[in-house]
Amino acid sequence: MSKKKTERKRLYDHEATALGLDLREHDANRNTARYTLDTHELAELTEIRKNHVENTPMSIKATSTLEDGEGNIKLQWIKRDKSEEDRLIALRTAIDALKEDISPIKPTEYIYRETMDNLCNQYTLTDYHLGMMSWAEETGDDWDLKIAEDTLVKFFEVAMLKSPDAETAVFAQIGDFLHWDGLDAVTPASKHVLDADTRFTKLVRVAIRVIRRVIKMLLTKYKEVKVIMAEGNHDPASSVWLREMLHAFYEEEDRVIIDTNPDPYYCIVFGKVCLFYHHGHKKAFKGLESTFISKFKKEFGNSDFVYGHTGHFHHDKIESNLMTLEQHRTLAAKDAYSSRGGYSSGRDSKVITYHKDYGEVGRSTININMLK
Repeated sequence: MSKKKTERKRLYDHEATALGLDLREHDANRNTARYTLDTHELAELTEIRKNHVENTPMSIKATSTLEDGEGNIKLQWIKRDKSEEDRLIALRTAIDALKEDISPIKPTEYIYRETMDNLCNQYTLTDYHLGMMSWAEETGDDWDLKIAEDTLVKFFEVAMLKSPDAETAVFAQIGDFLHWDGLDAVTPASKHVLDADTRFTKLVRVAIRVIRRVIKMLLTKYKEVKVIMAEGNHDPASSVWLREMLHAFYEEEDRVIIDTNPDPYYCIVFGKVCLFYHHGHKKAFKGLESTFISKFKKEFGNSDFVYGHTGHFHHDKIESNLMTLEQHRTLAAKDAYSSRGGYSSGRDSKVITYHKDYGEVGRSTININMLK
């Protein structure tokens, strides 16, 4: 009798429950646990994840509900945005196909070094607009795919040298990593034509290559690397496949933790420190603090030091109330639209160091001139 084929998978609690499995304790620093699934369970898991994507708020336009006299739901009709539904189906199909062909990378051996386990270095990146084209004669600076890739690698080389020997790193990419989101170089919502340097397929290849290179660099310095790949207004769909593909790449690498949360608000807890992230396209700076607290009540309540990070507007801004809320600049050049509009923010990115017990204890600002 042939042996039943099985495969090890990381599952969220709701996925394990749907499969009828006994919940296991989460792996260290993850919100998932490993389970051994047979062929039938793997097929069920595919359907569960398919339904989870289809029923995200992004694809639901409206619902009509029929209730009985006691308020119990008897029937419910879900009206979907057809264009969003088609896009989600195509996206899900592409992700599933790509993940099937991805072999998780072999874990990188950690070479012990004297580090401070009470420190965490956050490498903050936002509005990078990989794939954008900017011409210096028109905007003041050149920017294309090669310049962007080289600049990002150089930033991490310089930033890692300037940051202390912590045990944990956070790669906080806070949205709009890609300049556009599909075969047509337009903004997803308004369909404004964008200045694109390349074809979308090439953009995807470079995006995956440079992010994997950055994570590999971080693994040479840090025992643990936590990755936020936030949704932005320029790349809402691409941020999905980026998160899912990275999760597939590093499924067997316990030192890399990819946040696959589909909601565009993200949270990391480090000791008594709570770190929040949102691009800034769904909730404005003024109302972001209350949104973070509402979505992460437990994490907020259990923390002594709370910091929120956002981008979207390409310039610095910081306020302190119930938390320290900071809006970050970008390393990317201005495009023609921004230049013609008179926008002239500086270009930099920051490494912020947090202590488990004392909150922020240091930072380094890397401006664009340091990378030339």
